[in-house]
Amino acid sequence: MLKNNFIKNKLENGEKVLGTWIVIPSVSTVDIICSAGLDFVIIDREHGPISFETAQEMVIACESRSVSPLIRIGSIDEAEILKGLDIGVHGVQIPNIKNVNEVKNIIKFSKFPPIGSRGFSPFTRSGNYSMKNSTKLINEANQNVLTGINIEGKEAIDNIDKILSVEHLDLIFIGLFDLSKSLGLAGQVNHKKVLDMLELIVKKTIDAGKYPGTIATSDDNMKKFIELDLRFILYMVDCEMIQSSYVKIKNEFRRSL
Repeated sequence: MLKNNFIKNKLENGEKVLGTWIVIPSVSTVDIICSAGLDFVIIDREHGPISFETAQEMVIACESRSVSPLIRIGSIDEAEILKGLDIGVHGVQIPNIKNVNEVKNIIKFSKFPPIGSRGFSPFTRSGNYSMKNSTKLINEANQNVLTGINIEGKEAIDNIDKILSVEHLDLIFIGLFDLSKSLGLAGQVNHKKVLDMLELIVKKTIDAGKYPGTIATSDDNMKKFIELDLRFILYMVDCEMIQSSYVKIKNEFRRSL
């Protein structure tokens, strides 16, 4: 990517950043959300029915609002990671990571040589569609793209120290719902055991020079995570925000009858 990576610059400057998940395959919806002034959005190709063609249009809409578009790929898939990076996202996030070898493969697939083995074509949006940018793209993209993973289960927690030792890994996202499930507390994301584990991982992540993140499902959650020094906070999901807003309006209407 040759463009300014808004979110990585903010994180490197010590700022905390706020974003949301995008599962609705709508460029207009993304543009509306970005107009609110968030720092980033994550285009979710794990759970959302979003094509790469639509994702690229979403990336363009995000950048027009100075919002960083990230993309969640459903698995450690070299071709999928390559396509996501080629459309010009500011970062990739891969779910369900369990061990250090998986992290090394993500770095391998998302970085150009000599760091990794990412396939190279300047004739993409990330290369500004021109072979004139060949050398510049290789040099800049390795430094400019945010690389993140999701820590969601017991195996990953057991391996967290080794995972955090991997060079070029930027972001550790702690999936609270899957974490609660792995602790035998499925869905209880505010349970003390879940929050204690979150706090431990956050501390280890910061000590390793990387950025910890998670999802907030309420204003109280968000405030709590800021106090815990989470650097990268997602607030809910686009479909939930829309649906819950209209449910609230409907309920107010019914009560007024």
